Amino acid sequence: MHKLTRTYLVFCLALFLNGCGSSNLDQLEAGDVILAFGDSLTAGVGVNKKNSYPTVLANLTGLEVINAGISGETTAEGLLRLPQAIEEYSPSLMILLEGGNDILRNADANQIKNNLEKMIQIAQQEGIQVVLIGVPEKSLFSNSAALYSELAEEYDLVFDSSLIGGLMRSPSKKSDAVHFNKQGYSFMAQEIHVLLSENGAID
Repeated sequence: MHKLTRTYLVFCLALFLNGCGSSNLDQLEAGDVILAFGDSLTAGVGVNKKNSYPTVLANLTGLEVINAGISGETTAEGLLRLPQAIEEYSPSLMILLEGGNDILRNADANQIKNNLEKMIQIAQQEGIQVVLIGVPEKSLFSNSAALYSELAEEYDLVFDSSLIGGLMRSPSKKSDAVHFNKQGYSFMAQEIHVLLSENGAID
């Protein structure tokens, strides 16, 4: 192989590897706040609050993780509540997990998407990084309703499409038909911790 050609290939390979290792999130520092925003799956229905995923995630990361979950909340209600939560806690990163109650009530998918989109816009306008967690449709084999992946692509978000759907299909990790138990919320926190780590937010 010609020396120049070999050098060019090595250079391209280096660029490729650097690209593969790039971070999708800015690294969080001591004192930064994570806002866990959502409904009952964030609040931790089914367990004591100390076993909710935000509390477990705080222990894993060593960062302050605010449990801003409200049981029964719809995306329309969350949209109204979000600006106050942002003002109160000044987070650097928001984990958005909402829409389950809309889906259970057969709300219009376009309206759910529109409400979530506005939440994402509000956060990003404040310089807050957004991590989106998908919610499954009312189907045993659903991982995430299509609107979540669409939003993740449109807004270039770090996104998990299968965590909640997988837990919903794991009876040993559930406290009732739609909520998790201690093992379920612990698994949820660990997976989100990995997601944050793999995308550069934490070491």
